[in-house]
Amino acid sequence: MTQSKGGNGFRTIAFLASPIEEAERARAALEARYGGVAPEDADVIVALGGDGLMLQALHSFMNSGKPIYGMNRGSVGFLMNEFSDEDLVERLENAELSVIKPLSMLAEDVLGKQHEAVAINEVSLLRQSYQAAKLRVLIDGKVRLPELICDGILAATPAGSTAYNLSAHGPIIPINSPLLALTPISPFRPRRWRGALLPSEARIDIEILEADKRPVNAVADHQEIRSVCRVHVEQSRDAEALMLFDPGHNLDERILAEQFGY
Repeated sequence: MTQSKGGNGFRTIAFLASPIEEAERARAALEARYGGVAPEDADVIVALGGDGLMLQALHSFMNSGKPIYGMNRGSVGFLMNEFSDEDLVERLENAELSVIKPLSMLAEDVLGKQHEAVAINEVSLLRQSYQAAKLRVLIDGKVRLPELICDGILAATPAGSTAYNLSAHGPIIPINSPLLALTPISPFRPRRWRGALLPSEARIDIEILEADKRPVNAVADHQEIRSVCRVHVEQSRDAEALMLFDPGHNLDERILAEQFGY
């Protein structure tokens, strides 16, 4: 991920809102004050809601050249700026641009069908039944874990390292670090393995052992593939998403603050 400073010069704004009263009310007020155009005609997208809306917007406008500026009208809002209906044009002009490189996932299901998806936060594999998953983990074609018995495993970007990855006791990664987190979910064997930090160019392959008996689903952010037998994950070479943050309130600062518990 790279960053650049403000001086953006946006002329047209599109507003998106979560389907909740608070967000819809904010959109109406902002459109009345600043105008608004359709997303396809906008220079910048202002997303009003929580992190879920931000992820949807980043996926929808990936590779469009349109940056997303989020304002929190949801709950957590880790990816959002603080909400205010004042000085929006000036805030957009001075915002810092972050370029996010997502993960690409290629998953094969037990019927032999292949599925492609991208993930801003993480790709996760999750057991589908009461039985624990059995997985084989390969990095750059080399087997690193012949058998991992667990509820699942996930590969997270720096942007996603404070989301599901953190809840699974994975490491927080500074946003500009060329790293990925590979984190097990409730590992049973090997009991001492707690995950790995990998270079961002690493190729991750996960094979599902006993896939018929122990079914596993693969999820790239919000896109789920059921009953997979193998999954390939790597940083996308040709996709990028653009985010805008107020100065001093970017992802670097938030991730640093998260590590100190505030």
